[in-house]
Amino acid sequence: MRREAISGLVAAAVALSLGELVTAASASGPSLIGAVGDAFIDQWGAQLKDLAVAIFGTNHKLALTIGMLTIALSLGLLLGHLRRRNRWIPPIGFLVAAAIGLWAYLTHPMGSWGLGLLATAVAAGSGLITLRWLNAPAATAATVVNDHNPAEVMTSQIPGAGVADRRRFLQVSGGALGGAAAVALLGLQIRGREFASEASRIWQIPRAGRRVNVPPGVSVPVDGITPYITPTEDFFRIDTALRIPRVNADTWKLRITGMVDQPFEINFEDLLSMEAIEEPITLQCVSNEVGGDLVGTAVWQGVRLTDLLERAGIQPGATQIIGESVDDFTAGFPTELLSDGRSALVAYAMNGELLPIQHGFPARLVVSGLYGYVSATKWLREIRLTTWEAEDGYWMPRGWSKEGPVKMASRIDLPRRGERLQAGTTVVAGIALAPSIGISAVEVQVDDGPWETANLGEVASEHTWVQWWWPWEAASGEHSLRVRAIDTNGLVQTSESARPAPDGASGWHQRRVSVS
Repeated sequence: MRREAISGLVAAAVALSLGELVTAASASGPSLIGAVGDAFIDQWGAQLKDLAVAIFGTNHKLALTIGMLTIALSLGLLLGHLRRRNRWIPPIGFLVAAAIGLWAYLTHPMGSWGLGLLATAVAAGSGLITLRWLNAPAATAATVVNDHNPAEVMTSQIPGAGVADRRRFLQVSGGALGGAAAVALLGLQIRGREFASEASRIWQIPRAGRRVNVPPGVSVPVDGITPYITPTEDFFRIDTALRIPRVNADTWKLRITGMVDQPFEINFEDLLSMEAIEEPITLQCVSNEVGGDLVGTAVWQGVRLTDLLERAGIQPGATQIIGESVDDFTAGFPTELLSDGRSALVAYAMNGELLPIQHGFPARLVVSGLYGYVSATKWLREIRLTTWEAEDGYWMPRGWSKEGPVKMASRIDLPRRGERLQAGTTVVAGIALAPSIGISAVEVQVDDGPWETANLGEVASEHTWVQWWWPWEAASGEHSLRVRAIDTNGLVQTSESARPAPDGASGWHQRRVSVS
């Protein structure tokens, strides 16, 4: 690889790292590359959402970040290479990249003019200085006096004095890359300030006035089955934020606006002082494939959404509730759903602790029976009452259904994928859900045999999934296991296969197993 190309790559790394460090001065604002990533998601996220989740799962944001860094460094390498043809190409390229970064930063809902201008100026300037420095001449002139004739002064070239000398060039380039990595890590460390952890030392979670308890006997006698309550660290995270918004609870406020008699705003202290409810509720992402793991049950604590809306006074004709996040994401669902018995919370705690930032600290919406893309607004800033026709949430213009009721689903967890079984009694087990309705039965089929009724675990309410298990006398050979659920209204889970877009996947989960 030519040294000009390496110079371009190193210069790009320096520019990216210093831009990251400058933008880290804002705890809530994006980084330059994060702003570009968010703009990319807004523009093309709908087309790539299912593919990214299918390939990378909950690591799709990390994959996008790594991909953008790879592209940025590759462009730096290309610009350095093109310097041999025209020395003005790299400066123009760096300035164009800076302009794109500035545009993305300033159009980001959490960006600011001052920091955006400073960050792009530092990034572009440091990149160009680094590029010029690394391409300095290989030798420098020096004055030498002739010892035999002091009057004779000679000018000589000292080899290896310039940065472009091969050995020194590689040393300097390696050092610059290491420095860029260190600066980037420093920026990430500064940016990684955990407001939720800081808030936990200041704010105490109040005792819930009403609690829906997890039944003492909820754990079923099956080793390896999905736990009834999902540990916080294992709970799925799917959203549009490339960089997680960090919101300071001390200054945060939630506004209730729109078609209400008395709009008002409430701060975190006020929210904690209201009557609280603690309840297990199952949430599922609309991108979850049949048998997928983008679903989980947590014990949420917060304030009833209806309590806040009753205080504001819903006006006649308000048919939609819009939740808006601090990064301008919106999700809406029908007002009438709040009167059908489902749980709907403005939640500030999860599994006994304040919300982690990745799950919406300081507050988020949790609504039973609706996919997250129409209800589960994280980093909540505003709840707005409007009409069904007046406003669409973030995902509607991008091709997703406006209504998002969770479809009944069931999943086989045991035996695990690829597990080889021994003939004899084994346990087939998993989970099933129809949040806000409830599951009355789960049935298992082996090959083309009859449907067998599985055992069901206890549940806290109809707003959560249920664990199920069935003892199977497995015979040697290759077998196909299928599962289906029946809800409390007697509706049997459909066998019709559908992809997640535009309103959720459907079909029976199947698993092939080998028995020896």
